[in-house]
Amino acid sequence: MAIETEKGKAGENQELLPPEHVDKTPGSRPRNKVLLASVAAVVCIAVLVVGILVRVHQRWAVRTVTAAMAEPQVSVVLPKPAAPSQEIVLPGNVQPYITSPIYARINGYLKKWFFDIGAHVKKGQLLAIIEAPEVDQQVEQSRSNLLTARANLDLAKITMDRYQGLLSSHAVSQQDVDTATGSYNANKATVEAYQANVRSLEATQSFEKVYAPFDGIITARNTDIGDLINAGSSSVARTDLFHMSQTDILRVYVSVPEQYARAATPGLKAQLVVPESPGQRFEGTLVRTSEAIIYTTRTLLVEIDVDNKTGALFAGAYAEVHLSVPDPNPSYRIPVNTLIFRGNPLQVAVVKDNKVEIRQVAPGRDFGSEIEILHGLNADDQIIVNPPDSIVSGENVQITSSSLKTGAPLK
Repeated sequence: MAIETEKGKAGENQELLPPEHVDKTPGSRPRNKVLLASVAAVVCIAVLVVGILVRVHQRWAVRTVTAAMAEPQVSVVLPKPAAPSQEIVLPGNVQPYITSPIYARINGYLKKWFFDIGAHVKKGQLLAIIEAPEVDQQVEQSRSNLLTARANLDLAKITMDRYQGLLSSHAVSQQDVDTATGSYNANKATVEAYQANVRSLEATQSFEKVYAPFDGIITARNTDIGDLINAGSSSVARTDLFHMSQTDILRVYVSVPEQYARAATPGLKAQLVVPESPGQRFEGTLVRTSEAIIYTTRTLLVEIDVDNKTGALFAGAYAEVHLSVPDPNPSYRIPVNTLIFRGNPLQVAVVKDNKVEIRQVAPGRDFGSEIEILHGLNADDQIIVNPPDSIVSGENVQITSSSLKTGAPLK
């Protein structure tokens, strides 16, 4: 009875299911379970693989970011090439092309002067007259002695000619003829001596008139009418009557530092700036050098000639001389905040292929915010700005994008 009851229940359940859901194939339920288990396993494996891949990717991403963050970011600049010629400013002394004190060559008293300070005179113009009565008397005496000597010479010539005429007739001896000839020669020499003495005294007398030795300006007058003029001796100083200067062309002497000595060659152009003419520059040309370094100052003395026909410049003035000196070796200028101070010599940090290279450089002139580098750099070197003290060669760095955009030569 129990068996029949269970069969009856099973039959009732099958009748309740729709006909399409009733699996009439024997063993279909086990196959469905295997299929579901396989699908679940595949899903689990896929989820596991995806999770592993995500974690590996994240790990690599973390490593990459960590490595990138470990490399310091730096800003760089390129060195600015220096100009082919550089201007140096040096002090200069403006001097006349010719300057000379005018001394007396004869003792006496000043009778008259004709030009005062500031007067423009020409060569050969009379400047002053000196009275020297003693010299005038010596000239007169010498001329008288010359006249006497000439009279004796004429008499000796007549005697010699007469004796030579009498010798042919044997009226006089040969000894008398020789004596007359010797007397003539002696008197002739005496005349020549007196002529030389007269010329000498006349030359001395000519110094009573003082003439300008060249075209120029009277810059000083140190005497006046009636002053005693002394020509000078071993015990008495000479009296300088005037001072003259030729200022159409001025000489400017400049001491050039030794490092620019090779570049300071004749023909180099220069410009002068003087305090009394602000904003105005005067052109000049370097004409000669001493070709020797002054060892006490380590400078080279050079001369610059300046045309001053307008008279705008004064002799004796102080001037700033601007020289455009050619640079034989290429140099660069970099900011001072790129330098590394680790003793001597100076160093800079250069980035090459994202690696640091420490370079030793030779400094030149200091411009305040910039410094000149004579050698040790190339035009395309990327120099780190504000390098840390701990930076070393071979260290990996990253250049900031903003630095790359502004990494052009400095202006």
